[in-house]
Amino acid sequence: MDPTKLLDQFLGGNAQGVLHQTGGKASQAMDRIGGLGGVAGGAAAGGLLALLLSNKKARKMAGGIVGYGGAAALGALAYKAYENWRQGQNAASAPVATPSEIQQVDPAFLPAASPAANGQPFELALMRAMIGAAKADGHVDGAEQRLLFEHVEKLDLDAEAKAFVFDTLARPIDIGDIAAAAKSQEQAAELYLASRLAIDPDQAAEKAYLEALAHRLKLPAELVSHLDRQAVAALPAPA
Repeated sequence: MDPTKLLDQFLGGNAQGVLHQTGGKASQAMDRIGGLGGVAGGAAAGGLLALLLSNKKARKMAGGIVGYGGAAALGALAYKAYENWRQGQNAASAPVATPSEIQQVDPAFLPAASPAANGQPFELALMRAMIGAAKADGHVDGAEQRLLFEHVEKLDLDAEAKAFVFDTLARPIDIGDIAAAAKSQEQAAELYLASRLAIDPDQAAEKAYLEALAHRLKLPAELVSHLDRQAVAALPAPA
């Protein structure tokens, strides 16, 4: 199983094309750790995450930096938030990441740069986080889950990757397990950001879920504010 390819299929992004367009710092780092591996044509089959979300949120995801950059975009957004926080900027007015900055992300924030705390690829932890958040808002019912399973069957994924997606969709996801996957503050920031992208905290239960996750991840409140800022900017309102 190629976890980066799987995450890009999930997001519907084009991380390989983005990272290797300009030969930037992120591209060089990925070359050193073995590259992204066969991300097929920007995941032409479409993002699984879009199926987990409301139509409104899916359109926003497709129109923003995440849909453009896939797995690499998560790292770029988290890195931008982290740098703004370290510089003491005001979260409400801090600059937001742009597509061009995907090539400039610190290698420590690339999902494939190091494994999760349990030794598994960190891309899989990000997928669990997004699925857990999408389930937390109550959007996924039994009928929708069956449709997701049918969609996964049609994707260009190997048997191991499909089994991982099926298992993750079917099982309850514990917030403590999501937080335990982070072995650094950088990874904690990405797990929170991935969850925030998959959820609209306009209901009390959704806000409570994100607050609980941030607490479990031991993220400073100001860093959380910067991550929220990047998430909102990454998902433009649909036209």
